[in-house]
Amino acid sequence: MESTFAEQERNAAEGLIASALSEDLLGACDLTSVALVPDGQMGVVQLVARQQGVISGLPIVQLVMSQVDRSVEIDLLCRDGEIVSAGRVLANLQGPVRSLLTGERTVLNFLTALSGVASLTRQFVDQVAGTHAQVLDTRKTWPGWRILQKYAVRCGGGTNHRMGLYDGILIKDNHLAAWRSQSPDGSVAAAIRECRKRWPGKPVEVEVDTLGQLSDALQEKPEIVLLDNMKPAMLRQAVEIRDKAAPQVRLEASGGVNLTTIRDIALSGVDRISIGALTHSAPALDIAYDWGR
Repeated sequence: MESTFAEQERNAAEGLIASALSEDLLGACDLTSVALVPDGQMGVVQLVARQQGVISGLPIVQLVMSQVDRSVEIDLLCRDGEIVSAGRVLANLQGPVRSLLTGERTVLNFLTALSGVASLTRQFVDQVAGTHAQVLDTRKTWPGWRILQKYAVRCGGGTNHRMGLYDGILIKDNHLAAWRSQSPDGSVAAAIRECRKRWPGKPVEVEVDTLGQLSDALQEKPEIVLLDNMKPAMLRQAVEIRDKAAPQVRLEASGGVNLTTIRDIALSGVDRISIGALTHSAPALDIAYDWGR
């Protein structure tokens, strides 16, 4: 999946930028900059990586400054998805000092957060190298940031899961509990059939936490079965069951995945590994806003 900063990413960013600047300015101005910086004073800023990582969100720098002051000139010196070392200059910004100061925190908030997601994703992707397992995100994203966080996952070499509840069916344990409370046939297979009847053509994924539920689900050959919180030994059994019953069904492992465990999970033979931490727990990448270098 390409890490293209396209129209949907731009639209998502512009709305969040407007909200961020409103929080900072509330229709007024940057009081400190107006008090200390003469109107018309010009300056130069460099965005500099203070630690190694994967960059994501550089197009947002221009979008921020276009809402602050369109006269600010920006020269991007690397690309999203690029692995940079500490000390690497990412961009030069030149323009009115007041404007550069007003936009500083908004620029850094986006760039450090998204680069953090991309950098953590790359660490997980590196751990599964040599296997056929894909690293996927989840819907555990910050409200309003989903499109941008999922973009950052792609910058880090990961793959996006469904975007929301509207573009794919994922039958989870609570869905099954509700289904069984009113269905004479409360099987996983029956739930899959019902979803396909209601939404023909939509991909179906179902969550299971036992091998018995897996065998039940495989009767209907859903596109994906999510294996929830299974240890590597059980995952290997699940792969064997799948290979015999329905080899076209993809298996996705989730739960208990971290940088220590993911290699063994991938070596079990699953096709996909989904990790909520990519978006909800990624530490920000340290990036500086340095003057006049």
